[in-house]
Amino acid sequence: MKKTNVYQMATCAIMAALLGVLAPLALPVGPVPISLATLVVYLAAYILEPKWSIVSVVIYLLLGLVGLPVFSGGKAGVGTLVGPTGGYLIGYLFLALISGIFIHKVGNGIVISIIGMVIATAVLYLFGTVWFVKMMDTDVAYAMSVCVLPFIPGDIIKIIAATMLGKAVTKALVKADLLPQA
Repeated sequence: MKKTNVYQMATCAIMAALLGVLAPLALPVGPVPISLATLVVYLAAYILEPKWSIVSVVIYLLLGLVGLPVFSGGKAGVGTLVGPTGGYLIGYLFLALISGIFIHKVGNGIVISIIGMVIATAVLYLFGTVWFVKMMDTDVAYAMSVCVLPFIPGDIIKIIAATMLGKAVTKALVKADLLPQA
């Protein structure tokens, strides 16, 4: 097995664990709580290749599905995953994929990374909000007011933080010969 694959698997496991530890720390501001989950997914997308960042999210979702309290507010189980906010949890897969593609495949510049994360966040909002509207049988305006608008400022901060932190961590991993030079 190549060193890169071992690195990717180990880092994938670390990112899934980090997601499981930080996502439950949430501020209940309405039907969709504010958590650090998106920050970790952005960071995973920055540090890992797209397929591995998706695997880290799948591991996180499976941990929550089997009952570990890893979702925001310490929630877990099938009911949370298929409930009104489940679309946002499943949307983390799109967040990881789209962010990772922009970061690793489109270009490695900071601007491209940020653009990718913004587009990925828009897809997350779209998927999660459509899910919320269907599950809660509510209108789009209400869903936007409680599921999207309160999160935009925080997600902008998280995108900037993940970009800076991801760049620093990636540089340190390359220097430690744990990540191939890009």
